[in-house]
Amino acid sequence: MSHKHDHTLRALYAHPISMNIKWADVVKMLEHLGAEVEVVHGGREKVKLNGKEHTFHIPHSKAIDSKDEIMQIKHFLDECGIAPE
Repeated sequence: MSHKHDHTLRALYAHPISMNIKWADVVKMLEHLGAEVEVVHGGREKVKLNGKEHTFHIPHSKAIDSKDEIMQIKHFLDECGIAPE
């Protein structure tokens, strides 16, 4: 995994929760991990990774601005067996 993708993954799991994570960086990291990302109706993106699927809201700003959204991403990554080393 590249340094940038590793940095994004670590930021998602940081405690306290980091609020300066860019959605585009998360999508690029997921694609690097082998995810299929598809834009669906209503400002959402469907992500398929390791046999799991989840639909995420695309933030209106460049950065993810909700702790709940970050927690959803973390839970999805946990389900897929992805975690920082």
